[in-house]
Amino acid sequence: MKPSPAASAPAGHGPASAPVDLLRRLRARGAGDPVTHVERVPARAGVPAPWPPWAPTELRAAFARRGVVAPWRHQAEAATLAYEGGHVVVATGTASGKSLAYQLPALATLLADPRATVLYLAPTKALAADQLRAVAELELEGVRPACYDGDTPRAEREWIRRHSRFVLTNPDMLHHGILPGHAQWSGFLRRLAYVVIDECHTYRGVFGSHVAHVLRRLRRQCARFGATPVFVLASATSGDPATAAGRLTGLPVTAVTEDASPRGGVTFALWEPPLLPPDSGSSSPVPPQATGDHDDLHQVRRSALRETADLLADTVSEGVRTLAFVRSRKGAEVVAANARRALDDAVPGLGDRVAAYRGGYLREERRELERALLHGDLLGLASTNALELGVDLVGLDAVLICGYPGTRASLWQQAGRAGRSGQEALAVLVARDDPLDTYLVHHPEAIFGAPVEATVLDPANPYVLTPQLACAAAEAPLTPADLALFGDGAKEAVDELVAAGALRQRPTGWYWRHRERPDVDLRGEGGAPVCVVESSTGRLLGTVDGGSSHFLLHPGAVYLHQGVSYVVDELDLADGCALVHAEEPDWSTHARDVTDLSVVSVRSYVDAGPVGMFLGEVDVTSQVVSYQRRRIATGEVIDTRPLDLPTRELRTVAVWFTLSPQSLTSAGVQTSDVPGALHAAEHAAIGLLPLMATCDRWDIGGLSTALHPDTEAPTVFVYDGHPGGAGFAERAYGTASAWLRATRDAIAECGCETGCPSCVQSPKCGNGNNPLSKPDAIRVLDVVLANLPT
Repeated sequence: MKPSPAASAPAGHGPASAPVDLLRRLRARGAGDPVTHVERVPARAGVPAPWPPWAPTELRAAFARRGVVAPWRHQAEAATLAYEGGHVVVATGTASGKSLAYQLPALATLLADPRATVLYLAPTKALAADQLRAVAELELEGVRPACYDGDTPRAEREWIRRHSRFVLTNPDMLHHGILPGHAQWSGFLRRLAYVVIDECHTYRGVFGSHVAHVLRRLRRQCARFGATPVFVLASATSGDPATAAGRLTGLPVTAVTEDASPRGGVTFALWEPPLLPPDSGSSSPVPPQATGDHDDLHQVRRSALRETADLLADTVSEGVRTLAFVRSRKGAEVVAANARRALDDAVPGLGDRVAAYRGGYLREERRELERALLHGDLLGLASTNALELGVDLVGLDAVLICGYPGTRASLWQQAGRAGRSGQEALAVLVARDDPLDTYLVHHPEAIFGAPVEATVLDPANPYVLTPQLACAAAEAPLTPADLALFGDGAKEAVDELVAAGALRQRPTGWYWRHRERPDVDLRGEGGAPVCVVESSTGRLLGTVDGGSSHFLLHPGAVYLHQGVSYVVDELDLADGCALVHAEEPDWSTHARDVTDLSVVSVRSYVDAGPVGMFLGEVDVTSQVVSYQRRRIATGEVIDTRPLDLPTRELRTVAVWFTLSPQSLTSAGVQTSDVPGALHAAEHAAIGLLPLMATCDRWDIGGLSTALHPDTEAPTVFVYDGHPGGAGFAERAYGTASAWLRATRDAIAECGCETGCPSCVQSPKCGNGNNPLSKPDAIRVLDVVLANLPT
């Protein structure tokens, strides 16, 4: 779904419709009006097209049985391009029927050639399972679709390899299972006609860069077996999808972007939770979440989690089928638990109609939640972005988005979950107390009038390319021709592997020297998942990625699962296991870390007199050293407890700016206030970078200092939180003037006096948001902007 800038209307105006009436009732339930803007995205009529002449009668009849009497124009265009052998990406809105665009040529080929096969890749298991249902319901003889992922019983895997002609999997399984076992898959790969890559806009940053090389490894194995499959990609509306798809696959790709599907109207509201009064301690409880330290209670806003939970309870109580997107696993659990509690207080038992959904659940739990939502047993679901992607959630009336999801592409993808049957729908973005969220709800043109971001990935990242070449060599010896397939830097990476003793060069190529395969994490999350186990029963509750384990599973941490609270007794990083016990404490936990940074090299810089802007490589050393316990009811800090966890080292890419001490003095920043000024500017700059790049503030880190030993000047660093970088710092460097202008405006326009979570406080600050100086941060950015070229 793509908004129309001309459709903008002031808050409180719009056509009389069910979503508008619902929004009016929601707005009337509290003191004051929390809605800062209402956008009307108008309904759109569809433009059908005739079935392509190559589409077999049997396939047309199968689609007709499912209610598809003819394709929309963009579906027919993309399908024909693919059927004729062209690589294509269809980048249209949510619920625009992208699946038909790839199902049509793929299934037509399977019906025409009884030996042909199709490989479908989805970023989530839920999406693959949904697509399996859709293909199976067509009941086409001989297709034999099957999911092959970590949940597939081993007894079924051999049958799938031998007999399925439409295999649905994910990049992780392709990387860990199919490509290393290519000999067992030789029959399937030899006949591979199509590779479908669904929701390809999700492959960004380090994950996207890894997936790009997994796809090159797939192309390499297919070529060895004599196959050259056609790649068909599906994407949400995004900037320059052809370039992004080409970078992902390494192939020339044609984009189909004109959406010809019908669309029900959407009423889209921007919702800012109210400020809490200074005496709100017990009357307005704050849920267990990391919201930053709030030294000025006058400026604390009601939690977005609490606000979303109340809105979810309100919509469910009115019988409105609602999906609430929450950014974190913990947040999804909190929203669901608070909504259930509020509903049960009003009508005992009604809380059973609400549940949480997130990654880390066991297979049986995920499938049951999907079934309950699809069949209407659940009226409300609080989900992470695990349900953002194309799972067919028919009949939803409203979507609540708890916090800006990081990109406009994700925002429209999530909002598009409602109204899938063509009916009017309501979407509400509930702002967190965060610089970017606050900026957006007061600058709606940044959402509704701006183009969707381009997907950022960097396959040339040596921290991605080198281990991926090791994986390729372990599958089959590398040849000089292979190096061209893997792109810039491949020869240097191979030489590095030879020097390290991982590869041996022979006249016929480079050979992997070890018996074990390389252990490569596609998602760059810092290691294998950590299992969360209930110590008294040995029951596996779920998993947490290795990169987050220090923050979420440290000894003493509060861990939530399906609304039940647990406390961590022990974290065994060597065995990848955290032991927990059930407990309902009246406090929440918030890890704190310390960070050091050194400059390794400078790639590019701008000399702007008293200001310098730099892009380069840095080494970052960080360690979680303690955690705070805070009262759930008030946010009051109870105590800070030390932790003894290992340090983590990261070589990555950073953007940084320096200022001369004289320029700061001339701007009125006292020497004693420089640390707080730079610290506040750093926090706000991190918060606003997602406006410019397809990143989340949790993808990036920062450090500021009044005198850095490597720059010998007051400096603010912002760095990618992944080895080798993810492309975000480069994007920040390239848009530095616009990025820092938005940062300056966000701070200056905030109504607080001394700084708050809406402008300069950070929820992940390792120093407890101290020191911070809001007025001096504005002066710092004024100096930068006055000297930096536009």
